[in-house]
Amino acid sequence: MIAVRLRPTFYDSKLRTLCYNSDLVVNLQYSEVQDRVMLTGRHMVRDVSCKNCNSKLGWIYEFATEDSQRYKEGRVILERALVRESEGFEEHVPSDNS
Repeated sequence: MIAVRLRPTFYDSKLRTLCYNSDLVVNLQYSEVQDRVMLTGRHMVRDVSCKNCNSKLGWIYEFATEDSQRYKEGRVILERALVRESEGFEEHVPSDNS
């Protein structure tokens, strides 16, 4: 399970992805940096996947070559179909008996 502490900073125009600041998403692992040409230009990105099950969930922008796209740097993009949104999650607090 990944956990995000706040609402996304923005959605894509078709609502297929969610964008978060990287410090708000936990339980992710990151691939090596890759040079990728996307619809908005050339970017240096890392794929992100779940630390527990290794499922690929999206990517993080490390660097954008276009000045107009620099706001994406350090943002984690999660594929909406691969994550479940909720208002929060219950944290297990062990009792004295467990």
